[in-house]
Amino acid sequence: MYKRPGSDARYGRYTRPVLPGVKQGVLVVDDDPAMRLLYRVNLELDGYRVVEAGTLESARALLESEPLAVVVLDLQVGLERGESLLDELRAREPRLPVLVVTGSADLDSGALTIDADAVLAKPFTIDDLMGTVRTLAARSAVSR
Repeated sequence: MYKRPGSDARYGRYTRPVLPGVKQGVLVVDDDPAMRLLYRVNLELDGYRVVEAGTLESARALLESEPLAVVVLDLQVGLERGESLLDELRAREPRLPVLVVTGSADLDSGALTIDADAVLAKPFTIDDLMGTVRTLAARSAVSR
């Protein structure tokens, strides 16, 4: 096990990626540049190769060209709903794990029903994000 440089109790323990020496790809789809940076920094520190998309259109292009282990998808990307991309992913690559991130109040009420492998509500902790991505990446490595 290793910890991030300068880590302390706030970050917890981190394990190495599932395939040491091989960087698994994670596509981050979020229209907020600050959130994409947060994802990128933490995922790269954990050994993942990160590609980013600020729109659903750019995400679709990256899905065609990048080998991926996990997709991290904001439910609201600009004026578009991430559910449309999720539906396309399920039709094209049903085994590709998708983590949906949402600030929607519908999650608490149980009104939100989506076909994602995992859902994180904003605000979330880095530990929750990284633990969920690791679990999904491990599942992806086994199923491919």
